[in-house]
Amino acid sequence: MSPVIAWPRAALLPVTAAGLLLLAMPHAQAQWWKRAPVDFEECADAAEKAATKAEKTSALADCNAKFAGRRKPGGGYSYYDFLQDRTFDIAGPNPTPEEQKKIDTAYTAYLAKERRNNEAAEAAARQQREQQELQARQLQQVALRTEVARVPVPVERPKVQQTVGQRKGAPCAKGSFSCDWPRLSESLNDLKKLFNPPPSKPAKKG
Repeated sequence: MSPVIAWPRAALLPVTAAGLLLLAMPHAQAQWWKRAPVDFEECADAAEKAATKAEKTSALADCNAKFAGRRKPGGGYSYYDFLQDRTFDIAGPNPTPEEQKKIDTAYTAYLAKERRNNEAAEAAARQQREQQELQARQLQQVALRTEVARVPVPVERPKVQQTVGQRKGAPCAKGSFSCDWPRLSESLNDLKKLFNPPPSKPAKKG
């Protein structure tokens, strides 16, 4: 019979522990290489290595949900708020509570400014409509006056003006042609009758 070597139990403990450590090392190294990403860019790089397009799309959606900030070229991160269409500087890959409070305060001010702008725009539009209505009324009044002016108005027939000398009973200035002409005309007629007597009518037979 071959002799059986009896190892003390205390001597076997270090060997067992060393074996377990060697078995655990590959698993520990794999966990170290698969650590969680620290920001969106690192997460997106890992998502690009996905086997299928669907897995890549799903992984990128997870990255967007986990990280709100984006790396800045000079260091630090920026957060884009699409509600305000504005970018804010933040220290880490996600806004801190204090940074989020600052963003919310800016959004409240943004809403107030938008409300004032809308009220001013409505007031300007209302004033413009009123001015256009006033101009339309004025043009309508001008058009009505123009139409009235175009209607022909009966014109009174002009009266024949009489000369001063021809007016019955009107005083006549001595030596004026208008007064002397009627007398001269009568004298001429008398002379014509004198030199040109009318022919005598033949006597009627009885």
